[in-house]
Amino acid sequence: MPAPNFVELSLDDRRRISAAIQAAERQTSGELVCVLARSSVDATALPIVLAALAALMLPWLLVFLTTLPVLIILSLQLALFVVLAVLLSLPRVRVALLPAATRRALAHQAAMEQFVLRGIGRTEGRTGVLVFVSLAERYARIIADEAIASRVVRAEWQGAIDALIEHMRQGHIADGFVIAIERCGSVLATHFPAEAEEHSGLPDRIYLI
Repeated sequence: MPAPNFVELSLDDRRRISAAIQAAERQTSGELVCVLARSSVDATALPIVLAALAALMLPWLLVFLTTLPVLIILSLQLALFVVLAVLLSLPRVRVALLPAATRRALAHQAAMEQFVLRGIGRTEGRTGVLVFVSLAERYARIIADEAIASRVVRAEWQGAIDALIEHMRQGHIADGFVIAIERCGSVLATHFPAEAEEHSGLPDRIYLI
């Protein structure tokens, strides 16, 4: 099934996710931030390299197999390069060109970058948690700051990750986030219950990148 499009994450979906974050944070001193990425694979040189290699091979084939004039051959070479460069640079094609291990590594790197960019590591008690999904790579990750990571083992987040991945496959992105947030809230409430006069230092929203 193709990766869902951001069009499917409506304003109402985003409001539901924000409400789920607020409800979860009422139970805990932890803070949740959600990020949904279309893809974690930035524009790489690979499509251009492949297009260039194909364009370089084309004249040799045409010289040996045809009697086309040089000008025509050069025109065909240029046209092939442009067409392949455009096609291979399409997001889904670009992702498919990379090995699965590379795609996961890039998605993990993107998640770590979002953890820093969204200020999750700067909460007062170091109790921030990132819920990250990259659609094209079918990747979900939960990253907790040091205060939480020191007390919550990775296995406790697995239920939330499973919910994200399962709903991603079905195209129900918002439902996956809501359930994952609820499960993260339950984990956090067990280890980091809410304190008096607790207030959120991070936006209760989902970021789309």
